Amino acid sequence: MEARNYHISLKRQHGEGFVARCIELPGCLTEGKTEAEALKNVQDAIKLYLEDVEAEAREQKAKLVQVTV
Repeated sequence: MEARNYHISLKRQHGEGFVARCIELPGCLTEGKTEAEALKNVQDAIKLYLEDVEAEAREQKAKLVQVTV
């Protein structure tokens, strides 16, 4: 899988910790006790999200294509 850049919304939670949400991938979010942990966790979440999308496409025999905007 080629490296890509994603936009991450990083927000402090009430109490302690941070929520990290990938803007480009709906529903792809995680949390961590520190900013660094939340960012590491969101990297893992993005990888898992993309693996699931690719597996679902294969199961449905769908063709994955890229477009440039």
